[in-house]
Amino acid sequence: MMVTMAITITRLTPALGAIVDGISIADDLPRQSIDRLGELLVEHHILFFRRQPLTPPQQCRFAGYFGELHIHPIYPVLPELPEIMVIDTHEGFLPDNDNWHTDVTFIETPPMGAVLAAQQLPPSGGDTSWSSSAAAFDALAPAWQGFLTGLTALHDFARSFPPERFTAPEERERWQIARDKNPPVIHPVVRTHPATGRKGLFVNEGFTTRIVGFSAKESDAVLRFLFDHAAKPEFTVRWRWKPGDVAFWDNRCTQHYALADYLPHRRVMHRATILGDRPV
Repeated sequence: MMVTMAITITRLTPALGAIVDGISIADDLPRQSIDRLGELLVEHHILFFRRQPLTPPQQCRFAGYFGELHIHPIYPVLPELPEIMVIDTHEGFLPDNDNWHTDVTFIETPPMGAVLAAQQLPPSGGDTSWSSSAAAFDALAPAWQGFLTGLTALHDFARSFPPERFTAPEERERWQIARDKNPPVIHPVVRTHPATGRKGLFVNEGFTTRIVGFSAKESDAVLRFLFDHAAKPEFTVRWRWKPGDVAFWDNRCTQHYALADYLPHRRVMHRATILGDRPV
């Protein structure tokens, strides 16, 4: 049954983030509600839904309202539903998302967004922070904005997934297949959001390796500045997860950082990733 609900929001910071109430995202949603959530996503960059546990099929259905779903080439996925990526971190599988990154920028058409659902949480810790790449760009001096606009940068799968992480023969074979299918790609350093026309930084520590046309020292210096700048607290929001929480973010204008402060406890998250378009 489709039910139209009164959606309300609570803004979290001036830069980004809003809590959404008045809608059950586990339900079969009408187009009016889907369109409204899409508008709110563009406005706030990331939407949080409290106490809305999702089954994997429900999570896929919700994410699928906004586009085709991506299957990660190297990360564990649910065997019965490979569109759900499993982030299960503990002492036997250490966290690897504790850096500022934008998801899957190593492909030609990086994700437009993602839906992350909390499955198992540690007693404390395990928060996630998001940063607005648009707010970070806006805060740069006009001279910096002009300098960066028109530059391009290389994004490489192997930066976050180096071969030495995958030592078993079956792991190395899977890595090589993923590597062959995902050679380095070039994206603009400053991306224009397709829905708003707003400009934002589109480099990230997880996958961006160098600026095209720069020497190694020049590239490293500029990227280090941009990585540090994008992580300033003024551009960020931090979410303290509770059971059943769901986050839906715009991957085109954000970066995020999963805090790795909860070991030896376990943290399990499910992610559905929505493919996007070619950055311009």
